[in-house]
Amino acid sequence: MFRRKINKLFLILLLALAVSSCMPGSESMREKSPAGFFMGVWHGWIAPVSLVVGIFNPAIKIYEPDNTGWWYDFGFYIAIISGFGGISLSRKKKK
Repeated sequence: MFRRKINKLFLILLLALAVSSCMPGSESMREKSPAGFFMGVWHGWIAPVSLVVGIFNPAIKIYEPDNTGWWYDFGFYIAIISGFGGISLSRKKKK
């Protein structure tokens, strides 16, 4: 039982480290090429985490300013809509 709790805590910490390592707007992780569609999807999925981290670290933004334009926006908004239940809310409810 104790080992299971330790493994769960380790997994949560590892996941938090992985998510925080690629936040949008971080100057230290500036890429040579602008963020595209898939980075837009990723940034949309981690937007709630970016919002909380951005409160404590003003260098972290929710939206990557150095992007490719329309394709980044499309990926970002698709992830935001699907991540917050937009697609699931459009289905009919079972009674």
